[in-house]
Amino acid sequence: MKTITNGILLLFMLCLSFSSFAQDTYKSAIGLRLGSPVAVSYKTFVKEDIAAEAYLAFRSYNGYSFTAIGVSGQKHNPIPSVERLSWYYGAGLGAYFYSFDNDFIAGDNGSLSLGLQGYLGLDYAFEDFPINISVDWIPTYFVSGFGDGFGGGYGTLAVRYILN
Repeated sequence: MKTITNGILLLFMLCLSFSSFAQDTYKSAIGLRLGSPVAVSYKTFVKEDIAAEAYLAFRSYNGYSFTAIGVSGQKHNPIPSVERLSWYYGAGLGAYFYSFDNDFIAGDNGSLSLGLQGYLGLDYAFEDFPINISVDWIPTYFVSGFGDGFGGGYGTLAVRYILN
């Protein structure tokens, strides 16, 4: 009987939480960025149209792997013809910590790279579900370490759970 009561209470709470997401924007969300690289992401709006995002990423290739941390600021602009959809641009900084297999690369390029990042993307929050999705391109200029120079192949599809 206790299990049934707990199940009904949980269902009631979920219904209440889903109905609370029928707002124009969301305040914060946590989830995954799926792409290059795969990352855990936390995004929060510090103003109605300005978001801050932090991530922890991991990527493995044949010969090396890296872990990355980064932060960014993003300016969101609504698309009037589609409710809850915005396009955004922004900038960020990422630190990439590399681990090389033996003899993968000749010379010492260091195990730390710093990257200046640009952001261009679309962001959508569902009205009836506490889910946010975004897709973006993140061109990065590495100022030091492995991969020194411009990298245009970074971008992700993010799926996040809206926290409020």
